[in-house]
Amino acid sequence: MKYFTGVDLGGTNTKIGILNENGEILIKKSIKTLSEKGIVITLKRIWQTIESLMDKKNIDKKNMCGIGIGIPGPVINQEIVGFFANFDWEVDINISKLMEKISGIQTKLENDVNMIAIGESMFGAGKGSASSITIALGTGIGGGIVINSKLISGINGAGGEIGHIKLVENGKLCGCGQKGCFEAYASATGIVREARSRLAINKKNLLYDSLKGNIEKLEAKDVFDCAKSGDEFSIEIVNYVGNYLGMGIGNLLNTINPEIIILSGGVALSGEILLEVVKKKLKQYALPITLKNLEIKLGELGNDAGIKGGIALFLTQ
Repeated sequence: MKYFTGVDLGGTNTKIGILNENGEILIKKSIKTLSEKGIVITLKRIWQTIESLMDKKNIDKKNMCGIGIGIPGPVINQEIVGFFANFDWEVDINISKLMEKISGIQTKLENDVNMIAIGESMFGAGKGSASSITIALGTGIGGGIVINSKLISGINGAGGEIGHIKLVENGKLCGCGQKGCFEAYASATGIVREARSRLAINKKNLLYDSLKGNIEKLEAKDVFDCAKSGDEFSIEIVNYVGNYLGMGIGNLLNTINPEIIILSGGVALSGEILLEVVKKKLKQYALPITLKNLEIKLGELGNDAGIKGGIALFLTQ
């Protein structure tokens, strides 16, 4: 039996799982990343955890065929990290070679959202499809594009950075420093910003009452919860967000024409109230032929998507 390890390297926590050749997670563990200790120590701690998990499952090192690591940043040729989004580490460093030197195991890297995308494509909501786009709707908007069962990473590892598609000329400021990005309008951050600006003017609504006037405590989930309760103020915000989400997805459909759009992340958990708006708006922004036989699905793997993406990097070559 062949075994693989999937690693989801996060800003605070790192999730590590050992999988068999069928993509089944046999054992997993989450550890603190402690990136401030530096690259080498962080990778050594990850390898020590992998060794511990292998011992618990009586897996011989010679049967460990690969380690796949999801990285918060652009990855070039599944080896080199252009820069780290969350860590004060060196740029353009070959993490793959470093990990191989520490572990003696072949190591491949990918951007963390790309790992989620390839995991969902092979084992989750996109299973059985050859083309899918996974959109991670959270604090920001990340994306992963799979065509002919392979990730589109781009020459500099920035392929799939769909959160920075421009939807509005000279629009709202995005965290990337540019204006009018998809992320500035349809992410949790964008939702909260829009809701707060409206609450500063209109306080006669369920959303304001539910916060007891403390709009600094507002989260995107509060908007969706109040909308589901029939609050017209919140429904208007959901329609606003759904419009931009439909516009962004429409642009992707017109460019890629995938079989499946997979929505993951906290905003996606709002469910049908947002999906209904998006589906209506897609008719306005996407060419009709791109909607033919299109499926829009929620991600199925949850926190395991990045781990399963680790083995997918080896199975899709």
